[in-house]
Amino acid sequence: MHRSALVRLGFAAAAAALLVCGASATAARPRPPFPVTVTAANGKVTLRHKPHRIVSLSSTATEDLFAIGAGRQVVAVDQFSDYPKRAPRTKLSAISPNVEAIATYRPDLVVLAFDANNVVRALGKLHVPVLLQPAPKSLPGAYAQIRQLGVATGHRRGAAAVVAKLRKRIGSLLASVPKRARGRSVYHEISPDHYSATSSTFIGSIYRLFGLQNIADRAGSGYPQLSDEYIVAANPDLIVLADTTCCGQSAKTVAARPGWGSIEAVKRGAIVPVDDSIAARWGPRITTFVAAIARALRSTP
Repeated sequence: MHRSALVRLGFAAAAAALLVCGASATAARPRPPFPVTVTAANGKVTLRHKPHRIVSLSSTATEDLFAIGAGRQVVAVDQFSDYPKRAPRTKLSAISPNVEAIATYRPDLVVLAFDANNVVRALGKLHVPVLLQPAPKSLPGAYAQIRQLGVATGHRRGAAAVVAKLRKRIGSLLASVPKRARGRSVYHEISPDHYSATSSTFIGSIYRLFGLQNIADRAGSGYPQLSDEYIVAANPDLIVLADTTCCGQSAKTVAARPGWGSIEAVKRGAIVPVDDSIAARWGPRITTFVAAIARALRSTP
């Protein structure tokens, strides 16, 4: 072959090799984590940069953010976000949010559980990204919110680790309960005036995992208010008190209620006091609640 032809072939081979190497390097190069787009309850939300000034007006989201490793990015949380203790708690209201008060923290991400006062729209006018994460209906929904926060804050791995830990722990607790417990009835008390939670709620979905029959289901959907007569007639095998901190309820106060002494749960002492905030949230501490129910079911004949 002519020398010039060989030279041309050599250049062509080298160029091809460079193209292949370049393509391989491009394919192997990690994709930048931002911008990202997630779909929350308020629709698609795009974050162009990793947020460093997060305001959380959801006590559950606050717990999630710190659990996944995004705590240092949080500059303010609402008045009810009492866990973890190091969270920057303020007087910001989650129930009646004030856009001007939120804006003073110069947030680049706001997380909400409720769209009160049309706060999502108002913050949108200020070009502040907002994630609306209302209470889910089940554990998969709670896991999805944790993962969503991981994507939105740049902590995908941390979120995945939290979800994996929750799945494993809850699975273990469910497996620890004897099969004889399935089918037992439960009354979940949110307040001393007998507001409860049905199976259509997140907390009700936890009881479904144990195979328990929720006495509130026959009274409506969501969070119905039951009567003394209704509860006594339903005769639950298990009573869970989620009003111990707010209202000082205990096995003693329940047993002293007129007519309640005939309830099976009261006679057997199957009354479970739980921390109000743990029972009302769907974050990482839900395992504490699940553990309390599992323990009660294991110890009741």
